[in-house]
Amino acid sequence: MNSEKQAVRNVREIEMEVLEEGREWTRRRLEQKLQEEATRHGGVSPPQRQKGPSPKAPGHAPAPRGGGS
Repeated sequence: MNSEKQAVRNVREIEMEVLEEGREWTRRRLEQKLQEEATRHGGVSPPQRQKGPSPKAPGHAPAPRGGGS
């Protein structure tokens, strides 16, 4: 009887397992759809970063570092 008791799972455990499976399916489906769209437009997904210095907004000074009172 003890092994029978261990085989029975509660509703919460089953729910968590099914929700995790659903999240993984959704993640894969989203990845597939985004890749299809990128391919359709001739792009690369994920986009490649440009080499060289990063563009900065004109007249935008860097935030001061450090601090203290």
